[in-house]
Amino acid sequence: MSLRFTLRQLEYLVAVGQSGSITLAAEKLNVSAPSISTAIAALEAEFGLPLFVRKHAHGVSPTPAGREMIRAAAETLASAARLPDLANAARGTVAGRLTVGCLLTFAQIVVPQLRRSFLARYPQVSFHQAETHQAALIDGLRDASLDAVLTYDLSLPADLQFLPLATLAPFVMLGPDHPLAHASAVTVADLAPHPLILLDLPLSGDYFLSFFNGSGLRPQITETSRDMAVVQSLVANGFGYAFGNVRPLSDHAPDGRPLLFRPLLGVAPLRMGLLCAQGATASLTIRAFIDHALATLPALLPRLSI
Repeated sequence: MSLRFTLRQLEYLVAVGQSGSITLAAEKLNVSAPSISTAIAALEAEFGLPLFVRKHAHGVSPTPAGREMIRAAAETLASAARLPDLANAARGTVAGRLTVGCLLTFAQIVVPQLRRSFLARYPQVSFHQAETHQAALIDGLRDASLDAVLTYDLSLPADLQFLPLATLAPFVMLGPDHPLAHASAVTVADLAPHPLILLDLPLSGDYFLSFFNGSGLRPQITETSRDMAVVQSLVANGFGYAFGNVRPLSDHAPDGRPLLFRPLLGVAPLRMGLLCAQGATASLTIRAFIDHALATLPALLPRLSI
C-alpha cells in the first residue's frame, strides 16, 4: 500500500501536538499557519478521523486517536532522521547535519567556541544551533529536532541521558550599592527582605524560587525577565539582586555598569552537562560531538563559576 502522506506533514502534526497551537507551531517551524492547517486537514482526510479538537481562542487539543498518531509520527521522524547517520557510519565519516541546543543563559559563552573547534576537526558537518529554555530543549530531543543539548541537570526526564561536565554552585549578583555588597557570602535569609529580579524561564524560575522552599521565607519579587542581560542590567542599576549559576566573563552588565558576584550559602549546586536521547551515540556524528565536548569543555567551565 502506497503512503499518501509526507514526513513534512508528520513534522507539522508533531509540532502542533507539542505546542497546542497551529500559530505557535508555524512560528517554531518558520512556515505559514495555513500550510500547517492544510497538512493537518490532509492527514485527517487520509486517516479518516479527527486528530485535533479546535477550541476558539484557545488553540487545539489532540483527540485520543490524535495523541497516538502524534506519538507514532514522532517515532517515525526520529527513525527517518537516523538514515543519514547510518550512511555516515557505513562510510566511516563524521558528516551531515548536527543540531545542538543550549540553555540560553550561557549559550553565548559556550557554544560558539565549541562549534568552531568542532568544525575545525570535522569540516563536513553542517552545524546548527538553537538557544532556548529547559522545557523546549527537552521537547527538542524528544521530537529529534535537536541531536544533543548543553544544559543543567534540572527537572530531567528519565528517558533522556545526561553526561555531567562540571558542578556549578548558585551565586548572587549584586549592584555595587546594594546593602549586602560588602558581604563575602550571603544566605537566602540575608536576601529575603530585599527586592529580587527573577530570571523567569520555564523550570529555571522554579529552580531559583525553590531556594526559599522550606525556610518559611518569601522572596520579594520586584521584576521578572526572560533575558539574562536585562536581569544583569537591572541588578547593576540597583533594582534588586538576582541568582545565577554561570558567571559572566565580564564584571560589568551589558549597559557597562559594574556587577558583584557573591557565593550563596546553603543551596545545592547544579551540574552542567550534555543531554541526549537514549541511543543517540549510535550516530557517528553525534558521538563525535559528544566526545569533543567532553574533552574540550572541562577546561573552560572553571572560569564560569565564582
